[in-house]
Amino acid sequence: MTGASGNGVTREVAIVAPTASGKSDVAMAVARETGAHIIAVDAMQVYRGMDIGTAKPTTTDRAEVSHHCIDIADPSERFSVAEFQRHAAAARAECAAAGKSALLVAGTGLYLTALIDDLSLPGEWPAVRDELQREPDTDALFARLESLDPLAATRIERSNRRRIERALEVCIGSGKPFSS
Repeated sequence: MTGASGNGVTREVAIVAPTASGKSDVAMAVARETGAHIIAVDAMQVYRGMDIGTAKPTTTDRAEVSHHCIDIADPSERFSVAEFQRHAAAARAECAAAGKSALLVAGTGLYLTALIDDLSLPGEWPAVRDELQREPDTDALFARLESLDPLAATRIERSNRRRIERALEVCIGSGKPFSS
């Protein structure tokens, strides 16, 4: 694997495997050999301070090989797939500008799909979200979702408040069903 191909497009290789299968070690070995950068495609590695159980590269590894999309959000912050797409796009642009290949080390299928297929995601409506978060009764929110988007309600667990809030945010903010 070389850096930029003849047409100026940087090569990307995805390393995809189950958790704790050695993806990070393989990526480090390939990056050392080729000079590639590593883009972490992982929903947990984006968070600062969440080092245990996430197989984040060591500070030594990060000093040796350029890593992207690691420690970019605080656990207390809301971090969406759309935000990951923006950070990953900047990382890809940085790799291309440097003429380096990128290793996409995927621990989260949704993030990889969003990156490779450039998923079009619904917008965000913070005022709607704030209103929904003020409602103390999750069952009341779920009932509202059942009335606005019955199909989405069948796909979301009644106890998953975060997903219920997001589905309602999209329904109310866009005027369209979340399930569409």
